Amino acid sequence: MIISTFNANSIRSRLGIILEWLEKNKPDVLCIQETKVQDEDFPCEPIEKAGYYVVFSGQKSYNGVAVISRHKPANVSAGLDSEPKDKSRLLRVKVKGISIVNTYVPQGFEPDSEKFDYKLEWFDRLLNYFQKHFVPEDNLLWMGDFNIAPEAKDVYDPVGLMGSVCYHPAVQEKLKAIMNWGFTDCFRKHCDRAGQYTFFDYRLPNAVKRNLGWRLDFIMATEPLARRCVECRIDMEPRLKEKPSDHTFVVAKFTGSNA
Repeated sequence: MIISTFNANSIRSRLGIILEWLEKNKPDVLCIQETKVQDEDFPCEPIEKAGYYVVFSGQKSYNGVAVISRHKPANVSAGLDSEPKDKSRLLRVKVKGISIVNTYVPQGFEPDSEKFDYKLEWFDRLLNYFQKHFVPEDNLLWMGDFNIAPEAKDVYDPVGLMGSVCYHPAVQEKLKAIMNWGFTDCFRKHCDRAGQYTFFDYRLPNAVKRNLGWRLDFIMATEPLARRCVECRIDMEPRLKEKPSDHTFVVAKFTGSNA
C-alpha cells in the first residue's frame, strides 16, 4: 500500500502537478493540505476521472485538507472535537482498515504572538484527540504538514533558525509528547541523513538548487504499521516543476496484513 502526503499551497493552482503525480505513482492514498478552497469549489471531477475518491474540508483562501484514495474512505470526520474552525485543519478517514489523520498544523506567525500560543495549544488538543479516539496498538497513520522541524538535521541552518516558529524548542517538545504516545517517523526509520527537506521557501533565491530547506511534512505510524513500512522517501521532482508548491511529496510503502 502506497501512502503519500503533499502541501499543495492551493489545490487548484497545483491540480496539474497532482494529477500527473497520481498517474505516475499510483498511490493508494494521497493526503493534501492547504487546499485553499471552499468545499463548493473543490475540483472533484478531474480527480474522480483519474480513478480516485476524494473527501475534503476547506475554507476560502486559507487552510483546507483533503484525502484522495483509490479505495472508498469510511468513517470520515473533520476537525478536532471542540472547535468548528479546526475542520479545515484535520480530516480523518479509514481506508482498508487503516485510520488516517491528515493535519495541517497552525504555522504560528511569531514566537511571541497569540498565534504561536494557539499552535502550542493545538498540539495539546491533538494529543488529547489521539488519546480519546485511539490506542497505540491501532493501525493508525498521522500525516501532513506539521509546521515543525524536529531536529537540527531537519533544517538548512539550525543555528540561525533556532527559535523561529517552525524550529522552536517549545513546539519540538509538543511533537515529542505525541510521538511518545506511540508514533514512529517513517522517513527517519529509513533515512538518518541530514539535508533531506520537504519545504523550500519561495523567498530564498534558488532555494532548491542550494538545498536551503526544511523537513516539515511527515508520515507517522503506530507500531503495527511502522514495522510494515518498507520504504519512505521525499520526491523532489514535483518541486522542480513550473509554478510548484513550496512543499513536495512524501511517500511511504507498507506491506503485510492490513496494509
